[in-house]
Formats: sequence, C-alpha cells, structure tokens
Amino acid sequence: MAKACQLFSGSSGNSILISSKRHNFLVDIGVSAKRCEQALSDLGVDPDSIDAVFVTHEHSDHSQGLRVFCSRHKTPLFAPELCLEAMLESGLINDKVRFEKLDYAMELSGIEIKAFHQSHDSEDCVGYRFELPDSRSISVCTDTGYVTDNARQVLLGTDMIFLESNHEISMVEIGPYPYPLKKRILGDRGHLSNFACGEFIKELSKSGTTRFVLSHLSRENNTPDIAKQSALSSLAEAGMSENDYRLYVSPPVNESRGIVL
Repeated sequence: MAKACQLFSGSSGNSILISSKRHNFLVDIGVSAKRCEQALSDLGVDPDSIDAVFVTHEHSDHSQGLRVFCSRHKTPLFAPELCLEAMLESGLINDKVRFEKLDYAMELSGIEIKAFHQSHDSEDCVGYRFELPDSRSISVCTDTGYVTDNARQVLLGTDMIFLESNHEISMVEIGPYPYPLKKRILGDRGHLSNFACGEFIKELSKSGTTRFVLSHLSRENNTPDIAKQSALSSLAEAGMSENDYRLYVSPPVNESRGIVL
C-alpha cells in the first residue's frame, strides 16, 4: 500500500513523507528536526525508519532540519552535487551527515527514484518521481518558474503528484511586495503560478494522473480556495468529472493522516 503526506508546505517550511510497505522516504526537511520528528510520530512513523531524505534544493525552507535529523537518525541524504556543495559551505550539512551525490535514475530499498531538473533560483533544483513496488508512482514538483521539458518527460503518467500552485498572478502584481521580489516570483526561475499549475494539470490528467496535491502555496499571494478553484477549472476543461480524480490542497502544517493510493 502506497501513501504520502505533506508534513509541511510553504515558505515557512516543506517536507513530504512517501511510504510503501515498510519503506519511508522524506523529500526535504525545511523545518527543525524536532518539528519533523514530531510530525512523523503523530502519523505513527518512527523517525529512525526513514530510509533516506531526498533534497530538492538548498533553500532553508527545504533544508534547515537536514543536518540535525540526518546525523541524529543516521539517515542517508541524496541531493544534486551543486546543492550538496552549497549546503556544506553554508553549514546546512556537515561531515556528520551521510550524504551522497544524487543519481538521476537510482534504486533504493527496491524503490526506483527518478530526478528531473527544475527552473529555480538556487544552485540546482530537482523534483522526484518514486516508482513503488505496487506499481504506483508518487511525484514531487515544486519550486520552479515553469514546467521544464525534463519534468514533463518524467512526470506524465504519474499516479499522484505534489504540484506547486504558489501564487495568483494578479495578487502578486497588486500586492505590497517590492518590485524585485515580484519580478523574482513571476520569473522563469521563481515559482509556479495557479495558471501554470492548471495548464500542467490538464496534461497530467490526460496522461492518467488521478491524485493532485496543490503545494507550496504563498500565504500573501494566494489562498487555498483560489488555488483549488483554479485547478478545478483546469480539470473541467480537460474533460474530467469529479469521480475521475481527487484534489487536495496542502496546509502549512499537516492536518490529515495522509493520502492512500
């Protein structure tokens, strides 16, 4: 049985738990190790049972708890080479952490993991697709200014996806952020808008994806209702009925027991 849960989501911290049978993986730990451990325990998951942590990029809302968690629980960490170098230089990880350079197609504990390049203003940023033993796949695609060709190659046909729906463009444009920050958010190396998310949802739904989790919502430039309605409109345009899919919106802190596939 495959299941997944977004433990934390948004600029205050991100972490996703992906489980299959007796294996557990985390994508990012962007909160303190203590908060991550408590979130896992609340779900009945022993932090020592995490097989590995896969890092998307080095920004603190995805990496701040890595050093303590991975050293405390002796959990291996995988990340792109440039990301590892940046985290070592900044002290986000050190030699007490067992880290390895990411292989963009690898197998761990019988799980096939595929990584793909994103477009974000970090040293390197990737997303992931996990091919689980029960012929189910769960993917993570956040922190990207647009959906890259590499992402499309890997993601189409995934059963479930955590997909960034960061902002409503008009809210950014008229909001209080300074112009350079607005330009960053809206740029090709920023974050995925509700509209761009919806356009990719159409492609995914036609490829067979049936579980959509809207992730990394901005508290200032989006609301859960706006993001959800935008995605629902895209699914309707793709000819999907309410019985064809399940749509979720990740809160900043997990409020559920996770999603079972």
